[in-house]
Amino acid sequence: MKKIVVAYSGGLDTSIIIHWLKKKYNAEIIAYTADLGQGEYLEPLKKKAIKTGASKIYIEDLREEFVKEYVFPSLKACALYENKYPLATALGRPLIAKRLLEIAKKEKADAVAHGCTGKGNDQVRFEATFAALNPDIEVIAPLREWELKSREEEIDYAIKHKIPVDITKKSPYSIDRNLWGISIECGALENPWKEPPEDAYQITQSPLKASNKPAYIEIYFEAGIPRKLNGKSIKSVNLIENLNQLGAQNGVGRIDMVENRLIGIKSREIYEAPAAVILHNAHNALEALVLDRETMHFKQIISQKYAEIIYYGLWHSSLKEALDEFVDKTQENVTGTIKIKLYKGNSTIVGRKSKFSLYSENLATYTSKDTFDHKSAKGFIDIWSLPLKIRALLEKNR
Repeated sequence: MKKIVVAYSGGLDTSIIIHWLKKKYNAEIIAYTADLGQGEYLEPLKKKAIKTGASKIYIEDLREEFVKEYVFPSLKACALYENKYPLATALGRPLIAKRLLEIAKKEKADAVAHGCTGKGNDQVRFEATFAALNPDIEVIAPLREWELKSREEEIDYAIKHKIPVDITKKSPYSIDRNLWGISIECGALENPWKEPPEDAYQITQSPLKASNKPAYIEIYFEAGIPRKLNGKSIKSVNLIENLNQLGAQNGVGRIDMVENRLIGIKSREIYEAPAAVILHNAHNALEALVLDRETMHFKQIISQKYAEIIYYGLWHSSLKEALDEFVDKTQENVTGTIKIKLYKGNSTIVGRKSKFSLYSENLATYTSKDTFDHKSAKGFIDIWSLPLKIRALLEKNR
């Protein structure tokens, strides 16, 4: 093997991987880093990767593609894994894997490598994408192969080989961050009974310390896509950045959950996703206003499956392609404005309006403006409950 392209974040695992692969395979190592909005200056990774043993590193800004082609489709689908996790990490993996393969082709590499653990979800997401887009590429997963059995041993390895890593045994959190959210695990978080320490959170203000004055914002959607913030058109990346900042200041976006990983293990994770929480909340409220009951209820079933598809790494599956068609059809009238109050960890819908609104005040009101024919309710109830009545009569006469 002559050349390997590595998905490189500069964290503990991938920093060690470059050194380990070069030593094991005696191959040229090329690092690849995608900027998905990690919130950090990535240029220092060039020096770090070369110092660790890479011959070259690619760093690409994929934020706009990430938002438009991955985040917004999941938002339109209302995709929240197990009704909570907005899938930030899961959405980033198929994009990174796609570009990793394209770099490998450009460099005529023999293999690609990733830094995912043998009991995590990301290994599946990377390798399922590899299989879908280039089934012939060789894949190396060092964390499934090497002799290092814990993060403590990895830290010792880094120290021994003078590999620079920003992690200590006193702060052993594993953190993955992009524009759509932050995933945090390991350390004290592995005890599901223990409240997450404040130092685990990376961007959000504690709701206890957030401002006593609520912040009000308005988000305008067009066909399910957020286009304006407080009445002004805004680019997609900037919109999410602004909502992350506003939400974080008000303690919005903290998620603490025990989730079912793909391979069957239950895992305690915490997430910070201010923009995702705000936008999902707003989008759901707008759908409630403009979608008819049957479409909305059926879409909730689709949303769960769509979230599972993303979580399970099946972004390039034929099922997802089919569901995209359904989702896009449901979004044709999801246009309107949602008003939200951000206050001490809560994102509360306080107003909604749309030219496609199915809400009728004259039908809903209990004032003199009421136009609903109350007398028609009896006939409706008689027909609706007829199967129940027939069954009850049958059982009575047995």
